[in-house]
Amino acid sequence: MKIALMDSGIGLLAAAAAVRRQQPDADLVLSSDPGSMPWGPRSTQDITARALAVARAAAAHRPDALIVACNTASVHALPAIRAALEPAIPVIGTVPAIKPAAAGGGSVAIWATPSTTGSAYQRGLISEFATGADVTEVPCPGLADAIEYADEAAIDEAVAAAAALTPSGVRAVVLGCTHYELVGERIADAVRRHGSPAAELYGSAGAVAAQALRRIGDRPTSGGTSGAGLTVLLSGEQGPLPVAALTYVEGRLLQAVSPAR
Repeated sequence: MKIALMDSGIGLLAAAAAVRRQQPDADLVLSSDPGSMPWGPRSTQDITARALAVARAAAAHRPDALIVACNTASVHALPAIRAALEPAIPVIGTVPAIKPAAAGGGSVAIWATPSTTGSAYQRGLISEFATGADVTEVPCPGLADAIEYADEAAIDEAVAAAAALTPSGVRAVVLGCTHYELVGERIADAVRRHGSPAAELYGSAGAVAAQALRRIGDRPTSGGTSGAGLTVLLSGEQGPLPVAALTYVEGRLLQAVSPAR
């Protein structure tokens, strides 16, 4: 079994690690375009073109499914990616975990990039799934960039700023960008220090990984020998995991189990 994941940068690590935990013998293909990261401030046309290029680079390795492990790409480019690759390759998008976070009602904060915060897409999800909750949208400028480059000082600054905008007593925090899951513990600590000791984080990685495995189901797979292989594509060219990836638990897990080839 071979599963590909795509993102602008290393935000795909959380979902890749979730796949590795749920299906230890799967071969993984990680396709990104770090030179064009972040995608958020770009136009929909530009995002779609870049996302399609990254997706096609992954598809060339004949995966059994492709996870679009990027909220921005899922919002702007998912229909185009599906039109290009399905039905030959099932494509699984990433949706912020607003529905499970809001299921218990109460106060819910959604941390997301500035371009996603307040967007029609996010407001639509809130309207559909969170009518019984008190929702606060929290923009996190610079946080995804800081995580991408493992800039510790910038991560601390961005997390602290977002935590200060998060209401005290919040019950749940939705991580609306895949990059944020890489620093989940730091986000949880900051939110708790700002008056929400019982706050629970809701990411998408585990659910997306499970959905990809369900979509593959009984479909014929790529065959060959499954040995927890790892292929890393940077702008379509094969290479190692970026150095910044290895500063996170998820990156170290992937490298330890199956060094990039």
